[in-house]
Amino acid sequence: MKKSLTYFTAIVLLLSWFLFGSKKLSWFLKIQAEKSSEPCEFQTIFNFGDSNSDTGSMSAAFYPASLPYGETFFHEGAGRSSDGRLIIDFIAKHLGLPMLSAYINSIGTTYRHGANFAAGSSTIMRQNKNYFDGGSPFTLEIQIGQFIQFKSRTGKFFTKENESSFGKHFPKPEDFSKAIYTFDIGQNDMTDVISKMGKEDSHVLISNIVELFSKQVQSLYFFGAKTFWIHNTGPIGCLPLARPIHNAENNQTKVAGYLDQNGCVNLTNDLAKEFNKKLKDEVVKLRAQFLNASLIYVDMFSAKYELFSNANKSGFVDPSKICCGYHEDGYHVFCGSKQTINGTEIVPGSCEDPSKYISWDGVHYTEAANQWIANRIVDGSFSDPPLPISQSCQITH
Repeated sequence: MKKSLTYFTAIVLLLSWFLFGSKKLSWFLKIQAEKSSEPCEFQTIFNFGDSNSDTGSMSAAFYPASLPYGETFFHEGAGRSSDGRLIIDFIAKHLGLPMLSAYINSIGTTYRHGANFAAGSSTIMRQNKNYFDGGSPFTLEIQIGQFIQFKSRTGKFFTKENESSFGKHFPKPEDFSKAIYTFDIGQNDMTDVISKMGKEDSHVLISNIVELFSKQVQSLYFFGAKTFWIHNTGPIGCLPLARPIHNAENNQTKVAGYLDQNGCVNLTNDLAKEFNKKLKDEVVKLRAQFLNASLIYVDMFSAKYELFSNANKSGFVDPSKICCGYHEDGYHVFCGSKQTINGTEIVPGSCEDPSKYISWDGVHYTEAANQWIANRIVDGSFSDPPLPISQSCQITH
């Protein structure tokens, strides 16, 4: 794995060569290698995002999730938009930590190893939509505000006198600066940009979204965050409900260049790529601004696109297929819902074997797909710089 050397390190190496010779230099390099390979030993995760990493916020705030959601792993509704675990659940497992409790879920929760502020339908920018129109009150700005309150209140009540009892359920004050701060948000913002095509300048909208994201990261930094693990947005043009086969209102299959070689919508994916490029550029700027912080940019787009491209080889069915829900003839009955169509009540159940599907409900991923993706990002294969998540606290700039 390639390691970036800081300017200071390069100067030290040069001086070591002239002053001490090759033996001392070899010793110095060995020490540096051992230092760079040390795991970070994270004890705490704080996550921010949308339904791709929501472990119960929207379910606690509005309608509780019910079967078939959660059927594979939890065997009950567990507040997740999947049949089982999400990528953030597998990240926590990889780091040897328990699954994160949603911040606003008051029943059966523990925050000793962090909290999850992600909420379904959330965006970076504020939206003029309520929950029933597909919106969420929990924008990234609100999620950051919730974190700041969480840190302030736990710090206020955490004392040496009550450490033995209070510390069982909440992070210690020193854990906040040693925690990893993970992000998976932007997909709903890009969906909103797509809906405004032809009405507003999409390039300006995307720039504004990225700028606001940067401001929220900076807020966290000023409140002590040092390690950031930032996912870009995935190939939303590959999601089944974005494809013409399930989208009668946008059936342009025969238009040249509308779809790519994998059946994904080019325009939608191109906008996601633009967002990702600007996001990566902003992460680079933040690294230059905060030299004592580690900011890891994770190319989720490429990881997920690889899955869509090699579905059959990876043991999955046609990636346009949906495990749970009814999407035919222009009608959409989503997983867990029911609707009467032409006099017939439609109550779609889940497929026989969700582990064979990439898409759970047309928008979200199955547990099997989430695990497949998580296994490929935690080792740093899709990260910039290429650090595994267990070493992501290492500062390489």
